[in-house]
Amino acid sequence: MSLAFCGSENNSAAYKVNQGVLNNGCFVDALNVVPHVFLLFITFPILFIGWGSQSSKVHIHHSTWLHFPGHNLRWILTFILLFVLVCEIAEGIVSDGVSESHHLHLYMPPGMAFLAAITSIVYYHNIETSNFPKLLIALLVYWTLAFVTKTIKFVKFYDNDVGPLQLRFCLTGLLVALYGMLLVVEINVIRVRRYVFFKKPKEVKPPEDLQDLGVRFLQPFVNLLSKGTYWWMNTFIKTAHKKPIDLKAIGKLPIAMRALTNYICLNEAFQALKNKNTSYPQGSKSIWCALCCAFGRPLVLSSTFRILADLLGFAGPLCISGIVHHVGKGTNAFRPQTKKLGVFFISSQEFLANAYVLAVLLFFALLLQRTFLQASYYVAIETGINLRGAIQTKIYNKIMRLSTSNMSMGEMTAGQICNLVAIDTNQLMWFFFLCPNLWAMPVQIIVGVLLLYYLLGLSALIGAAVIIVLAPVQYFVATKLSQAQRSTLEYSNERLKKTNEMLRGIKLLKLYAWEHIFHSSVEETRQKEMTSLKSFALYTSISIFMNAAIPIAAVLITFVVHAHLFEEADFSPSVAFASLSLFHILITPLFLLSSVVRSTVKALVSVQKLSEFLSSEEIGEEQDKCSEPRSKDNHSKYQAVPLKVVNRKRPTREDWNNYNSPIRRPVNITEADDYCVKVTNGFFTWTPEGTAALSSIDIRIPQGQLTMIVGQVGCGKSSLLLGILGEMQKVSGNVIWNSNIPPDSETGEDVSPEMESAVDIETRKRGPVAYASQKPWLLNATVEENITFESPFNKQRYKAVIDACSLQPDIDILPHGDQTQIGERGINLSGGQRQRISVARALYQQTNVVFLDDPFSALDIHLSDHLMQEGILKMLRDDKRTVVLVTHKLQYLPHADWIIAMKDGTIQREGTLKDIQKSESELFEHWKTLMNRQDQELEKETLIERKTVLDRKNLQKTMYSQDVLLQDDEEDEDEIPESDDDDNLSSVLHQRAKMPWRACGKYLSSAGFLLLPLLVLSQLLKHSVMVSIDFWLAQWTSEAISKKMNCSHSRASSFDHSPYSRVFSILCCLGIILCLVTSIAVEWTGLKVAKKLHCFLLNKIILAPMRFFETTPLGSILNRFSADCNTIDQHIPATLECLSRSTLLCLSALAVISYVTPVFLIAIVPLAVICYFIQKYFRVASRDLQQLDDSTQLPLLSHFSETMEGLTTIRAFRYESRFKQKLLEYTDANNIASLFLTAANRWLEVRMEYIGACVVLIAAVASITNSLNNHLSPGLVGLGLTYALMVSNYLNWMVRNLADMELQLGAVKRLNGLIKTEAENYEGLLSPAQIPQNWPDQGEIQIQNLSVRYDSTLKPVLKHVSAHISPGQKIGICGRTGSGKSSFSLAFFRMVDTFEGRIIIDGIDIAKLPLQTLRSRLSIILQDPILFSGTIRFNLDPEKKCTDSMLWEALEIAQLKHVVKALPGGLDAIVTEGGENFSQGQRQLFCLARAFVRKTSIFIMDEATASIDMATENILQKVVMTAFADRTVVTIAHRVHTILNADMVIVMKRGVILEYDKPEILLEQEGSVFASFVQADK
Repeated sequence: MSLAFCGSENNSAAYKVNQGVLNNGCFVDALNVVPHVFLLFITFPILFIGWGSQSSKVHIHHSTWLHFPGHNLRWILTFILLFVLVCEIAEGIVSDGVSESHHLHLYMPPGMAFLAAITSIVYYHNIETSNFPKLLIALLVYWTLAFVTKTIKFVKFYDNDVGPLQLRFCLTGLLVALYGMLLVVEINVIRVRRYVFFKKPKEVKPPEDLQDLGVRFLQPFVNLLSKGTYWWMNTFIKTAHKKPIDLKAIGKLPIAMRALTNYICLNEAFQALKNKNTSYPQGSKSIWCALCCAFGRPLVLSSTFRILADLLGFAGPLCISGIVHHVGKGTNAFRPQTKKLGVFFISSQEFLANAYVLAVLLFFALLLQRTFLQASYYVAIETGINLRGAIQTKIYNKIMRLSTSNMSMGEMTAGQICNLVAIDTNQLMWFFFLCPNLWAMPVQIIVGVLLLYYLLGLSALIGAAVIIVLAPVQYFVATKLSQAQRSTLEYSNERLKKTNEMLRGIKLLKLYAWEHIFHSSVEETRQKEMTSLKSFALYTSISIFMNAAIPIAAVLITFVVHAHLFEEADFSPSVAFASLSLFHILITPLFLLSSVVRSTVKALVSVQKLSEFLSSEEIGEEQDKCSEPRSKDNHSKYQAVPLKVVNRKRPTREDWNNYNSPIRRPVNITEADDYCVKVTNGFFTWTPEGTAALSSIDIRIPQGQLTMIVGQVGCGKSSLLLGILGEMQKVSGNVIWNSNIPPDSETGEDVSPEMESAVDIETRKRGPVAYASQKPWLLNATVEENITFESPFNKQRYKAVIDACSLQPDIDILPHGDQTQIGERGINLSGGQRQRISVARALYQQTNVVFLDDPFSALDIHLSDHLMQEGILKMLRDDKRTVVLVTHKLQYLPHADWIIAMKDGTIQREGTLKDIQKSESELFEHWKTLMNRQDQELEKETLIERKTVLDRKNLQKTMYSQDVLLQDDEEDEDEIPESDDDDNLSSVLHQRAKMPWRACGKYLSSAGFLLLPLLVLSQLLKHSVMVSIDFWLAQWTSEAISKKMNCSHSRASSFDHSPYSRVFSILCCLGIILCLVTSIAVEWTGLKVAKKLHCFLLNKIILAPMRFFETTPLGSILNRFSADCNTIDQHIPATLECLSRSTLLCLSALAVISYVTPVFLIAIVPLAVICYFIQKYFRVASRDLQQLDDSTQLPLLSHFSETMEGLTTIRAFRYESRFKQKLLEYTDANNIASLFLTAANRWLEVRMEYIGACVVLIAAVASITNSLNNHLSPGLVGLGLTYALMVSNYLNWMVRNLADMELQLGAVKRLNGLIKTEAENYEGLLSPAQIPQNWPDQGEIQIQNLSVRYDSTLKPVLKHVSAHISPGQKIGICGRTGSGKSSFSLAFFRMVDTFEGRIIIDGIDIAKLPLQTLRSRLSIILQDPILFSGTIRFNLDPEKKCTDSMLWEALEIAQLKHVVKALPGGLDAIVTEGGENFSQGQRQLFCLARAFVRKTSIFIMDEATASIDMATENILQKVVMTAFADRTVVTIAHRVHTILNADMVIVMKRGVILEYDKPEILLEQEGSVFASFVQADK
């Protein structure tokens, strides 16, 4: 067939121009090519030469991106234009297919137009990014020409009677409209930007965000195409593959998405609601209204996208139906009837009757549908994230104003508020994400059912009814699932509590050989948890089963009913496969339904909680009425600091004086202005309706002096400080702050003169107060940051403060000095250290007023004296700062300038010490006797000093090990050989890109040899059956249609469906059964593995050597038991199921397509390669972002809990705005990580969906061609297309699940790491028969040349020690810290590595004994008292071997009988976790009693009386001597006088024995070390 522009038939009208040139169709088409050629010629040089050279010279940064007016509209119009042009080309080809010669002019001009349209948008994009609008003139000319030429063509069609029935006429009309609109857009750009025809072009600056180079999240700023396909993420994901993503890599949030912006937006919505109507909606309704008002618009957009996507989704089944239908008809091609202007014209019906056209349309529909769907997800999630940020900020601002009583009276616990932040804000975010489903799902279901009805008639309704009836069942299963999850959570919390206790007391458990008791206790809880997990697994598998089985059941019922009841009905492949796809579409919304309903219910509950919290009591609520005279109270000073980014540069001191000058006059003529604060007739209460905690308070705190507040415990001293600070509810009276104090230049708040005069003159605004609360509050920060507390660093002052608080020795032993992190995520300090840091903070601040609440309570006498002299007197009082000190240490009273004595919530007396001595001599005498008693405490000073040194020693022990392992082994990559940096980095990156196959293998092999084959086989079988069901359907329908066609020719009998429907039913039932088997197999595997791995882990950990616990942080081990076990229990099975299902579905689909059209195998190779690279890059980025998302959440949550704890301190310091600023930073960091994670997921899904669409297009074209040439049965064409559509659905699920799986297998990998721990050697050389029953009965100990070390890599701690202890001897061991005393005691229990020498007890070498036997036959009391939660009986005798009388006897020896008798329940009284309900001394005594219960003949006391007072200790010494007269007792002493009565004394130094003799002999020796110890102790 010849090819010519106008066709080459004879007598062709193509070249005749006798009716005028413009009436020749071919000429008009030629004219239409002109504008496109013009554009291509003009723009190509500019594009290639101009930008080619420019981009090489200047890298255009995105700060120059500037959208011209009508940017989005232009992109949308261009896309529509491209689509219409493709239709025009297709129409030309289809209508020309029947002519004898080809008419090029029907499809060449639209082809040129297509190229020109693409060029125009590329050209426009480049002009826009380089901000050079003058070049847009070329486009203006192009649109004008195109519009004119198209209009000519349109008019000519009209003249020649071509009307709307012809498709070409409609397309031309559309093109005229599009070119016209684009022309208008172009003119609008000129009008707004004035770049041409105007004298002055308009200067436009890029948005603020883009001038800031830190903003890397470009979604809001890029063009429409990049927005829709997330093209801008490409560079980000590529760099992620090169180096790990951190917070620096993801940059800052764009301004519109920052928490502050969204918070202001939400607040304005609240305000608008308040102002708008007088009947302001209360409670949760108002919150919903405000949320909808602030965040409703993007949700509408998201819902619109969603509904569009869902409607486009129906294109798939309809196109399949059309294609299969036309393929079935065969090649009897149509002849177009209409011929005008020498060419054929076709109608739209004829156009759509072409199978190839439908394939292309299907391709476009899929592309659009996927793009809309991802856009809908993205918009919804972004809105959810913005909303979460706004609500968190709102909660935080509320916390800053919460009244203290709410917190202390337990109306609002910190836990509840943290839950609000951690859980409820996330629930709301998820609700907003799922929200569009609420609107879209009904639309989808209704349209789906209507289409089914259109295809199948009544039988469709039966199938739909099956699905809809089973939806409530699913909802029921879903609720059961969440219940099971809740009960699992309760048990796992209990298990963790037990595990935590077990790990904390592991040393004791090992020394007492009680590991098995606690092991079985944890196992027992785990059993309960497993029972609960079983029901969780059962419901999960039912849910999975229903998801898979319902569509099969629905299809089965529908088709069988359709074939048998409606004999006449159409049962062709086109109907069958279209309805099959429709059923697949219908299932999705019905499964989502249960989760959407659950999410909605949760969101309603969360908003209810939120509204209760937001309406709770606030502090200083009278501030609004501050102009009324009656509000002379401290509340009016509470300015709720609005959340603005405050510029913190304050006026200097001179300015301050001017500020205050207008109203500086004495309040009272008689009383000079020398007070700092005074309270007149104050009544304070904690709750508004409660009784007054402080009543008739009249005090004056002198300025620049030291005021002390004294009184008994509970008389209201701390409350008085809080009352003055405005933390209590004031019933009546005034608190007046003196305004003459010049606020400090650093931290004073600015007070404008108007503000001052508005508040009544007497009631002045309180400046910042440095406040150290009784319970020290520390930040999760370094020691230095805790002390400077956001103030500028001044080295000299810092040094002085550290010295005054004697913190230097403590700082020296911290792993990183004062840069060590302390608090939740760092090192835990002792009480005294915490208190000193808290006081140091108050000393360091430059405020004029300092409140110290009992700073000496946790300090010993030396430290207290030093702090008083150097800190309080030197640094504060001599600096003329006002100090208020609450204390019990009466010996400091002489230093006070002013004393306030309190009693029962009132002021007993105030004045100087002299005043009180004169007027209240009784009180003074009482104080004097107490002072003497307190001076006696100085005798104990050595004890406490030792204790402090000991604290430090303990701290140091934990430190060096924690330092190594502080960064928990999250990133535990396989060991990488340390070579030079580059190699190292590349191997790390290689590790990051690899899947953890080994962990996967470990996981699956734990399932055992029975389950694993079952799992694999059932999955493979299930998918084979699924394919065979559809295959059989193809056979059945193809047979039916060919029979029907034959019937219509020869009136034979009708087709018999029954043999086919029988096989179909059997296959479907088999499929349903296999669905059940696979879902149960997966969950069962998960349960078995979870049980096995936890069991392994527990056994390994409890038998691990002590050294392991000293070098591994407790938190790290606990994490394995909590987070990682949870992942293995609940998440991995579901992910595994999803992953295997989506992978096998994709594989079976590709196999089916390849079977139907083998050509497809050629196309699959490049697609597979692209897929591989996309998933490889995505997995790495996704994992990093997921970890970032998790790790940025921690600081945010701990900032909340930190603020709650330190609320009073923050408000006293007036630091609210600084903390709010910090919150905004944390929230933004978390949100940007979440946003990037979302964008990365969308990036992947869009790409995978597009690949899926390509698969559909290739499969469709290949099968149509195949069918038309080789007569492939229409059933198989339908089968291939149905499966091709499935690929596009499951491809991205496969990759997403792969990424999740990789993240979750990390847990298995970490558990494996711990399971590899070497256990202690519990086996002995002697069998139980060889060990005497009552060994050791004598208690004789021989130590021969003993050398001991903690680990084979460390130095020995005992060197060649030899000693002989006779039966029944009392031995005392003393020595300096670190001399090896404790190691000596541990050697008896083989807790340390004995590498030389031996210990023989009663003739048996202890190295030959089984560990369990050895440890159970000796007793030891440790220096740290450890109690477990449970009863007192359990703590004394967990093995349940003793009678009650034995237990009472032990308690009597330990001086505890009266204490326990007084408790409810006696021996069965409850001990809380860690024994918190007993004092430190009592706990130590319980530990003694525990050792007495064991009645062993050898008894070791390791500094066991450290926290017991003198009197009790003396009694104990006597009791031990009498009760243990016949036993061998080894006492390791820190107070030497406790071992003066011993039979023999060993003095140790650096692991060797210095002296070994009777104490009296040693005391008489010249230069004896023991004698010098005793001398020092007196």
